[in-house]
Amino acid sequence: MRMVPRSGLAAVSAALLAMNRRLEVRDVLQTIVASARDLLDAEYAALGVPDDHGGFAQFVVAGVSDEQWKAIGPLPRQHGILAAMLHDATPQRLADVRKHPRFGGWPSAHPMMADFLGMPIADGEQVLGALFLANKRCLANERSSADERNSADERSSADERGGARRRRGRPASQERPCAFTEDDEELLRLLAQHAALALTNARLYERSRELTIAQERSRIGHELHDAVAQKLFSLRLTAQAATALVDRDPARAKAELHEVARLSGEAADELRAAVVELRPAALDEDGLVATLRTQAQVLDRAHSARVDFVCDGVRALPSAQEEALLRVAQEALHNALRHADASHVRVALARRGPSVVLTVTDDGAGFDPAAVRSAGRHLGLVSMRDRASGVGGALRVHSEPGKGTAVSMEVPGG
Repeated sequence: MRMVPRSGLAAVSAALLAMNRRLEVRDVLQTIVASARDLLDAEYAALGVPDDHGGFAQFVVAGVSDEQWKAIGPLPRQHGILAAMLHDATPQRLADVRKHPRFGGWPSAHPMMADFLGMPIADGEQVLGALFLANKRCLANERSSADERNSADERSSADERGGARRRRGRPASQERPCAFTEDDEELLRLLAQHAALALTNARLYERSRELTIAQERSRIGHELHDAVAQKLFSLRLTAQAATALVDRDPARAKAELHEVARLSGEAADELRAAVVELRPAALDEDGLVATLRTQAQVLDRAHSARVDFVCDGVRALPSAQEEALLRVAQEALHNALRHADASHVRVALARRGPSVVLTVTDDGAGFDPAAVRSAGRHLGLVSMRDRASGVGGALRVHSEPGKGTAVSMEVPGG
């Protein structure tokens, strides 16, 4: 492989850094595709992650508009040239993909592609995906230089003079079709090797997150057992006492029955809150704003306190930031509804300059943050601060006894 120019090295370095900066698999795939397309100056790029059923679990593209992508239809299957890269783990560099014996055509809305460069992304012997580019874009001066070299070669060969005269009237794009080179193939191979590392790391991160979620659900299960079991035990004892007092002391029996109603209501609230926490958030499908709005509506119905949500000018954020904001909001809502005896809780999401700020405020009992720290109780504050710092954000908590609590988290972007 020839020496890459300094500007090219900077571009390669930027692409590799961008790939390894991402943690979500989908973000990594999109970064790989965009980097490959830019580095090799291709019109189109795509990356497919195979499933076990002859299709693709994920397929991301660059150079195709949303309207074109919808018109193309279902995802491709593992056949033809894609199958060759996935099953044989062999690169494919073709002057015209349509002339390859394994080319099987494409949907009517599919963009026209000619020159093609494909590379498997592999971790050892395991093929993680197939990365391919199409339609190399050559600069006009590169084509002019190529035309001059071709003309010089033609003039030096007596056997080619007639052919040169016949080709002299053709446009440059037909004289020397633009195509991927061996150097392009080597550069894409290097990119694919680093892409395999980035994709493997992202999968490990997601697996770690899944384990964290499982641990969180286990914690909720223990908490549910402790809180609800105690209330149900008290409920049973109170109901037994009321039964014994019905005949000899109806007034006391009535008071005990009121206590039964209170305890059963608290137990129902605990169960509803646990269901909300266990329900997986639909961040990937709905985004942060819709997910927070839905959770506020569910909690508003489940609790006696009024819970509402407002949003001002916030759009999509990186997935890691959205998840951190959601978890902090859930923890703050948990504290307000279970411990603060609040009558009104508000969740607000707003842009503030270059940042996005989440605020959860309640009119509950409040607390003294210093006393909480000194007593060794945290109310989830440590985990909330960790989540905020993990995505480059900051957490602030303001509370006073009898004056409610405000939890705010600020992250860059949005």
